[in-house]
Amino acid sequence: MAKKDAPPRWDRKMQQRLARGEAAALGELYDRFASLVHGLAHTVLGDERAADHITRDVFAHVWEHPDSYDPKQGPLRTWVATLTHRLAVQRLRATETAALAQAGDGSREELEHKVRHASVAARADYIVQSMPVPLRAALELAYFQRRDYRQTAADLGVTEDEARRRLRLGLQLLATAHDAGASPGAPPGYGGAA
Repeated sequence: MAKKDAPPRWDRKMQQRLARGEAAALGELYDRFASLVHGLAHTVLGDERAADHITRDVFAHVWEHPDSYDPKQGPLRTWVATLTHRLAVQRLRATETAALAQAGDGSREELEHKVRHASVAARADYIVQSMPVPLRAALELAYFQRRDYRQTAADLGVTEDEARRRLRLGLQLLATAHDAGASPGAPPGYGGAA
């Protein structure tokens, strides 16, 4: 059994390849995480062009600073998501602060509320994308298709107890999005301040 603090093999190898300047490694990383990065940035910013810019900035940062990833802190996926979140929140604060200054209406409290709301939404997206498929499938049936736990169990071919367990676990995971979003700038992966 591997040590708990040992990073996954792919993460370590990817970091080493990036540190050596292998452009193919950046391409692989992009293929694996671009939709995650763009989706999180879009959730925070609500703007396709801004999300494109954040996506470019995230991968540029990874390329230029591969050693800033510390495998002891968690998976590479979480680090990339945290970096995305931090850059998107910085951009949201900058654009909203500029809009406040120009329009002269609104307040800092409203700005921070908007940032917190965007942070919670981004964290919830990240949690749903990262949760095991059985939990995600149960939540999708229950909430998007408006199935109760009995119908969810039948659709998934599991017992009613198992359907309730999956729904409960999925909801518990989603509840952490709000808890972590209570502090402004909380990143999607670690739950701490950005």
